[in-house]
Amino acid sequence: MAWVYLFVAGIFEIVWAIGLKYTNGFTRLWPSVITIIGMFISFYFLSQATKVLPIGTAYTIWTGIGAAGAVILGIILFNEPKTLLRLMFLAFVITGIIGLKVTAGSQ
Repeated sequence: MAWVYLFVAGIFEIVWAIGLKYTNGFTRLWPSVITIIGMFISFYFLSQATKVLPIGTAYTIWTGIGAAGAVILGIILFNEPKTLLRLMFLAFVITGIIGLKVTAGSQ
């Protein structure tokens, strides 16, 4: 169940990271509310996952999911650059996430 918690935490990490763009420096009410709620949910599920998973593994995977998701959605939603180098480094992040999951043991 810890891995499910970590995945949910990662998804909400993406929600609040993308939400920050829409808050306009926390000057827009509803995007700010959604972002803050996303932060709370993300941290809650991360805290649940770290009851079982090693902190180094959980934190790195959580931030990796958030980073990869933010890059992908930045490309889709905000027309951010999708150069070969960016996509290559994104693949490195995803490979690292998978590698940490595979080598984490049986938690």
